Amino acid sequence: MKTKSIISELRLKFAEKTWNETFQLVRRCMDKSRDESKPCEPLVRSLERLQEVFNVSSMNTMKSRLEVIAKHQGMGFHITEATCYLTADLFYLEVVLLPCGGVEEVKVAPHGASPVPSESLLQLLRSKNFAEFSLKLAGLFTQYNIAGDNDIKLKLFASLQCLGKDLQQISHLPRVPKDSDPQVDTVNNGRIGCLIAGKEDCPLTIQFYITPTDGMKTSDLPLVEEITETVVQAAQVTVGVSDVTHKLQMASVIPQLDPQGCPVLLPLNEGPYETLPACFLLRLQPAIPMMLSFVNKLSQITDVTIPDVDLQWAPLPKLLMRRSQSANSHAETLDEQDTIFTVPLPGGVMHSYVLPGAAWEAPAQRGTVVDSIPFTHAAHVPALLELLRHQCAINTLLRSCITSRCARTGSVCDLHFEVLPESKTSFSVTFHRPDTDSLAVLLVNIYDAHQITCTLFGAGVGHPSMDEYLSDVMKR
Repeated sequence: MKTKSIISELRLKFAEKTWNETFQLVRRCMDKSRDESKPCEPLVRSLERLQEVFNVSSMNTMKSRLEVIAKHQGMGFHITEATCYLTADLFYLEVVLLPCGGVEEVKVAPHGASPVPSESLLQLLRSKNFAEFSLKLAGLFTQYNIAGDNDIKLKLFASLQCLGKDLQQISHLPRVPKDSDPQVDTVNNGRIGCLIAGKEDCPLTIQFYITPTDGMKTSDLPLVEEITETVVQAAQVTVGVSDVTHKLQMASVIPQLDPQGCPVLLPLNEGPYETLPACFLLRLQPAIPMMLSFVNKLSQITDVTIPDVDLQWAPLPKLLMRRSQSANSHAETLDEQDTIFTVPLPGGVMHSYVLPGAAWEAPAQRGTVVDSIPFTHAAHVPALLELLRHQCAINTLLRSCITSRCARTGSVCDLHFEVLPESKTSFSVTFHRPDTDSLAVLLVNIYDAHQITCTLFGAGVGHPSMDEYLSDVMKR
């Protein structure tokens, strides 16, 4: 009863208060939080709810909105006249406001550098898309959020910048094109893929694999709109803490070029290195299902062990199924082992693929989803990308068998295929030939991302030109 009485008195007291007065009261309570490094969560949530219904129509309301966003992210907040500063250890955001609450300019300043305009953040604030602005700021905070004391943070930040400059230099080296499309050639065949230079408001990013597409249109399929799909596999280059110390560069490790114009990379026991409790990271976007043998090869390239604490192992097709199935896909599991997928093709043709569970449960076919790869030297990156491309090529071929954009329940399939693993980098596809009463087997070998061969076995199908044609189709 006493609690109800207090609440009733509070309601009477603030019944005639304006939204602005209530808003300012909550903000003042936040300022008086017992732990300034972590504002009172109920007060933060209350202020956020108030702001959702409070129209940003003045400079003060915009300042308050930015302050809550900054504190929610764990950043500092300072005001000087019409400029707001959202600060962190290694960067700060500068937001210049207009009297009406609009935004004139947004700048990002990394540690030790001058502020640089950010058009993307500016447009988000001008459109009052605070939710997306908060997400963008969270990504920016993560980009610069390096653990450790100030001295360690500054050294790691400097080391990461040196690495980025060396990767850019490697990416500009001349090479012989392998694909008629310059963009596809750079991504799939470049030493460093397509390197998107890091900016103040986004990290250094490498695009290293474009999923091949045969340009298949689904206009012939009922109830499905035409789909054009191009998947680009990328990785953000960043730095992370490590339980083990590593030697990381503190200056360029490409002091000179050899007579052919290729960089001469200094080994880890030479040059400007410093031992730090961290390593560089390739943060994969999206994460990649990888077989155990490939995960081990990653560690062999970098001499850095990939932590297996959070890794969950499963047959590779199951990992691909989890990440590939859409709401329109259709799969049936028989005996809780074999999985049947039906895949529609143009012209009303329907194929079914069977993946025998027992065969794919073999230890060699087990894998895990990898989201980041630690490394310590710029020389590791080209080899890592080639290995990732190899795994992506395997995943792309298998995913084509287990992904269905529009499977119709109860439909009759024209052809049935059984997909079996033959080795760590090859699989076979067995099917009944429609032109004769016999079986045929297609053996697919993926030696690397650029070398895929097919061999067709069966009565009267052993012509070399057929194998060449099938291999060319697989590479598309």
